Amino acid sequence: MNAAIFLACASALFCGVLAALAIWKEKRSAIHWSFVAGMTLLAAEGILRSQSWQAASIRETLDWQQWSLVVLSLLPGVWLFFSLSYGRGNYSEFLRRWQFFLLAALVVPPVIVWFTDDNLFAVPQQLENGQWAVGMGMTGYYLALFFLVSLVLVLVNLEKTFRAAVGTMRWRIKFMILGLGVIFAVRFCTTSQMVLSHTMDTRLQVVDAGALFIGCLLMLRAQFRTGHFDLDIYPSHSVLQSSLTVLLAGIYLLAIGILAQLVSWLKPDGAFMLKAFVFLAAAVLLTLILLSDRVRLRLGRFVSRHFQRPLYDYRTVWRKFTEATATCVNQADLCQAAVKSVTDIFQVLSVTIWLADEKKEQLVFAASTFLSETKAAGLLPAKEHAAEILHALPDQHEPVDIDIAKESWAATLRQCHPEEFRKGSNRVCVPMVVGREVIGCMILGDRVGGMAFQWQDFDLLKCIGDQLAAGLLNVRLSQKLLQAKELEAFQTMSAFFVHDLKNTANTLNLMLQNLPQHIDDPAFRADALRGVGKTVTHINRLIGRLGSIRHELRLKPVPTDLNDVVGKALAGWEDVAGIQLEKELAPLPPVHGDPEQLLKVVTNLIFNAKEAVTREGRVRLHSFQKNGWVVLAVADTGCGMSQEFIHRSLFRPFQTTKKTGLGIGMFQSKMIVEAHQGRIEVESEPGKGTTFQIFLPLPTQSQ
Repeated sequence: MNAAIFLACASALFCGVLAALAIWKEKRSAIHWSFVAGMTLLAAEGILRSQSWQAASIRETLDWQQWSLVVLSLLPGVWLFFSLSYGRGNYSEFLRRWQFFLLAALVVPPVIVWFTDDNLFAVPQQLENGQWAVGMGMTGYYLALFFLVSLVLVLVNLEKTFRAAVGTMRWRIKFMILGLGVIFAVRFCTTSQMVLSHTMDTRLQVVDAGALFIGCLLMLRAQFRTGHFDLDIYPSHSVLQSSLTVLLAGIYLLAIGILAQLVSWLKPDGAFMLKAFVFLAAAVLLTLILLSDRVRLRLGRFVSRHFQRPLYDYRTVWRKFTEATATCVNQADLCQAAVKSVTDIFQVLSVTIWLADEKKEQLVFAASTFLSETKAAGLLPAKEHAAEILHALPDQHEPVDIDIAKESWAATLRQCHPEEFRKGSNRVCVPMVVGREVIGCMILGDRVGGMAFQWQDFDLLKCIGDQLAAGLLNVRLSQKLLQAKELEAFQTMSAFFVHDLKNTANTLNLMLQNLPQHIDDPAFRADALRGVGKTVTHINRLIGRLGSIRHELRLKPVPTDLNDVVGKALAGWEDVAGIQLEKELAPLPPVHGDPEQLLKVVTNLIFNAKEAVTREGRVRLHSFQKNGWVVLAVADTGCGMSQEFIHRSLFRPFQTTKKTGLGIGMFQSKMIVEAHQGRIEVESEPGKGTTFQIFLPLPTQSQ
């Protein structure tokens, strides 16, 4: 056990050194203090475990192990807090979303240890070489289970932060994430063994100590990469979506469950600790190699050189770039997707996009792999220098090496894109120009391995710059078109409001003018009250119909007989004199629909038909079943509509042929029918009448 004790003490010492470096080098914040607290707890746990390994009796061993469990109970809350906040610019949002589980991680494990300590351990067993396997009680089992879940969540959050980082940001945090990943991934494996066997095996604790030693070495390497705490990474809020950690954890637990009996057949191996440590070191080394940007770059160059391939597979590169940017509908998302794609394509760590403002007087920060918005704000050039850049870019038909260029505008761009490495190749500016209109520019730097940009790189960069410029211009034009349509809709709606409210105001104004002269006349007062009541009713109806457009359509579908809906819509028809009503309602199977919403549609169609015909006109309702659809036809012999009006205006809001209508009814009816997976068809001819047909699918077709 001497080697194990030395390993535990060395890892505890490294934990203390890392905590001290965090206090000494980094600025004080809750994120830094959580890291300091977490490393201090790991150091304390390592020391307590090493003391238990040196104990002379089983009673003393249990005492030291119990104190180590006290420390372990504090680990989930501290490291979950750190994983939710490390490197994240929006960490406060994550802390609010996770506040209940974070509180549980801080409170539940200490409560389990402090108030149920008598049931933490069961019967101990002595192993070879003086080692012990301490059985776990029920509360000890629950503590290990809770710790296992917490480890998965910590690893998921660390993975999410690493995957959201690109370029220099990923370079800064790589060793910190990898070090913590080694520690907690191994703890996940050993803790799952404890849960499976209900036993606290000291040999597994030695594996934990080895993982802590290797993880501390990796995190010590991270201390030499400045700024790894001061990053603004914005991962998504989805917890388990596309998480590699959850996938690997599930596969591991499944394999452990299947192979548990097979492992029990094997005899104990005296070299267990040495083999476990060597295997762990080899796994970490392999992971480090696979994550190395230099190794991936050299592997790509080797394949290109020895298999005589071009530097880029242009079809693959262009397909990936267009797939990454095609779905972006706003400027911020498009720029962010572009910098990520360019980082992967050209193996560069620093990519920044600067855009021209609307007046073409200043540069505006859009996206970057290494600059936060705060830092970028401090790098903005003065207006006269920015104007010089925007004036020079249209004349640059190719990407420009700004470290070689002698122009003053190139010097300004160098200040906007500071270097991170002494040997990171030259910085390149890619103009984004459409015609003579300057959209902005993209600057690349800090290429992996310091490899210089070649002519193939410049050609591909020019294509990407032109494509990105066109995409950004399309986004801007689409936004302007959307604003113009919104303004047009507002003006159209305002015209209807003004027309109706003007007539209402004239009525009220006439009444107010006559009020002083006829105030004592009871008949006048009664007539005035009726007029005010009608006006209020009209305004409320107008507001209600307009308000129905902005409310989200929510269906409550139930089995519905369309003929019953027609019957309710025809209530009160006998009061309409001079109009002939014909009904031919065939028996129909029920449809899956919302009766209240469908009643609005049928009522609107019948109301429109009544208004369209004269006193000698005819309205015909016909329901039938056809090819898996339930159909209701509403036909009238009224004035009809032109084909131009049907195609361009019928189903658009505020488009109507009525003198007092708002043009909302058919727009709303079409929305309701389509929400039921149906459709509306219309046939009409001026002077000959109109026929509307509603098609609703039968349940077997719609479900």
